Amino acid sequence: MLDPITLGILALVALVGLIAIRMPIAYAMILVGGIGIALVNGVAPVFNQLKTLAYGQFSVYDLSVVPMFILMGALAAKAGLSQALFRGANAWLGGMRGGTAMASIAGCAGFGAVCGSSLATASTMGRVALPELARYKYSGALATGTLAAGGVLGILIPPSVVLIIYAIIVEANIVSMFAAALLPGLLAVVLFILTIAIYVRVKPGSGPAHGGVDRAEFRAATVGLIPVLAIFGVVLGGIYGGFYNPTPAAAIGVALVWIYGAATRQIRFADIVDALKETASSTGMIYLILLGAELMKIFMSRIGLPQATAEWILASGMAPMLVLVLLLVALILLGCLMDSLSMILLVIPFFWPVLVELNGGLYMGADGAGFGMSTENLKIWFGILALIVVELGLITPPVGMNVFVISSMAKDVPMSETFKGVMPFFGAEMLRVVLILSFPALALWLPQVMAGW
Repeated sequence: MLDPITLGILALVALVGLIAIRMPIAYAMILVGGIGIALVNGVAPVFNQLKTLAYGQFSVYDLSVVPMFILMGALAAKAGLSQALFRGANAWLGGMRGGTAMASIAGCAGFGAVCGSSLATASTMGRVALPELARYKYSGALATGTLAAGGVLGILIPPSVVLIIYAIIVEANIVSMFAAALLPGLLAVVLFILTIAIYVRVKPGSGPAHGGVDRAEFRAATVGLIPVLAIFGVVLGGIYGGFYNPTPAAAIGVALVWIYGAATRQIRFADIVDALKETASSTGMIYLILLGAELMKIFMSRIGLPQATAEWILASGMAPMLVLVLLLVALILLGCLMDSLSMILLVIPFFWPVLVELNGGLYMGADGAGFGMSTENLKIWFGILALIVVELGLITPPVGMNVFVISSMAKDVPMSETFKGVMPFFGAEMLRVVLILSFPALALWLPQVMAGW
């Protein structure tokens, strides 16, 4: 019989191998976790776990927000919100050099605020913005790179499904996580727009101005933004103001998006059916991954691998900040192999205990131990950092799901050009990581202000 630590390492290698050969992540985790528990405790405990684990996992009230936000995003895509966002942003920004690309970023941010999914944001805004970018003769690299990078805004700008899952895993307050994500999300929008401004000056022909729009069109496009901003304000404003928690907020969002779609006659009964089917499919996939991640967590806890890792790191004498940076680098590398949700579910239960041990739940002392914050603040700060680097996996090879989505729409642009186009945005994201590492208040200030209300 192998010693537990060796068994755990082999299990992780096997899991990565199964993912590499394209076994769905949920099945890979269920298989490895189930076999691991059977090897340690016998077959009977595996069946006992499967008998009660699924209900125990999926009956958690906080998880009910996931299908609600997915449904809101699915209805928003069919209700024409993406077109309204892009038209409004383009009316304000399009007259600048690179302005239509900047409008695409603003549109992605706005749609991400009512969607919560990066892939949905990239695909929906891609259908709207790509024809306009091509019409104004933007270079293929800038056009596709902008939309692939803009899609990652959906994972952090609240509401975010991945952010909700992270909060549930580490037992953080979802409202606090939403508040913490707001400023870093807006920072990403600013950095992306500045990136485009620099790009079009370094390569002047890549993003020409289109001369703006006439006054009537500007007014109409601006008025078209009002319903979108109202939906965003009611959903997130209600959460931040303490009027309701995220689950009823999401239900209100669904109702408002449906009312908007019905009023503008863009949502038909068939669209509602399609949105419900899409929601059921996405939710089922997420819940199955949650089940697999819980089996892996139980297996790893029983063999003591997370605790052994934490003890080894503590004994190594590495500074807590260095360990955090190494964990973030590991997340970036893992993002090249798996999708963001799977990575959060698989890695965070493994990494989080290490950070707790390093921090000790204490404020930084004179000897420099810990991270200088309470465990509750560490949950928030690390969560924002983790989600930012997880975003990078959506635009880095070989997986780069957002790149694949946009490339499937822009068939005349080689995928290599799209990867070149996202690299400046990758640099902007790394700058954002450095800023939040250096100034934790960027993530912690708003939750602390809300806690004082």
